Amino acid sequence: MKSRPTGLFLMGLAVFMVFEWVMLAKNLGSGPRRSDAFYVIHYILCAVNVVLAVILARIGWKAWKSAS
Repeated sequence: MKSRPTGLFLMGLAVFMVFEWVMLAKNLGSGPRRSDAFYVIHYILCAVNVVLAVILARIGWKAWKSAS
């Protein structure tokens, strides 16, 4: 996986994932009141997906740099 398009795709996907999950975390507070377990689970999902996005961005960056 040493191509610039693949690296660009992975970095773009990572940016999208961070945006999507940060917006979800932000919007959880403005919605109707739910149980605490709902918030805990969704904030854990947000955190895990942001970590996965960072990992994807790093892989994408390495692919981008190795192809040049």
